[in-house]
Amino acid sequence: MHLRFSQDIKSLLQRLAEQPLTLGDVLAETSERGFSLVITLLVLPFLFPMPPGLTGPFGGACLLLSAQMVLGRRSPWLPKRIANYKFPRPFAQLLLQNLGHLTKVLHKITRPRLPKIANNPLIWRINGFCISLLTILLILPIPFTNPIPTIGILLLTVATIESDGLLICISYGITVLITLLFGFLGYAVWLAPSLLPSIFK
Repeated sequence: MHLRFSQDIKSLLQRLAEQPLTLGDVLAETSERGFSLVITLLVLPFLFPMPPGLTGPFGGACLLLSAQMVLGRRSPWLPKRIANYKFPRPFAQLLLQNLGHLTKVLHKITRPRLPKIANNPLIWRINGFCISLLTILLILPIPFTNPIPTIGILLLTVATIESDGLLICISYGITVLITLLFGFLGYAVWLAPSLLPSIFK
């Protein structure tokens, strides 16, 4: 079974590797699917070491799109400044080279299931809320944690594209676990200044 996600994202990355396209171009071509596809495109690089300066534009655009999902919008919109941003060709080539590993995993866990859940307008909004929350965690300046919320976002976007209601429900549980993990990390950082003197006594 060929997933719509793998076909769509591979075709998109091939185009981006050949010629630079703006995020606005991608949104115009993908219509409603543009929400999930462009969010996927924006967060995929976070699975790899990111050069400085890209976290802001990528994370900001992802947050804007997911916030629109929360509001129930079906036609994505980005401010002109972000819409005119051209996705870097080297990143597109890198992602294309590693896409096979990701799609192999997704083929095993994703298929159309529980369509009443997957196609519910309320679920669309909840997905947007979860993606917004995970994006905020993603852009926090905590070293080496980027892939953790990225995986949660990817599961939600792929489940949305594939109308996989079961994976959407599982993704909600993963979102809660990721949020708790970051809460624990934040609490540990908050406690660190008071604990360090006693440790080094």
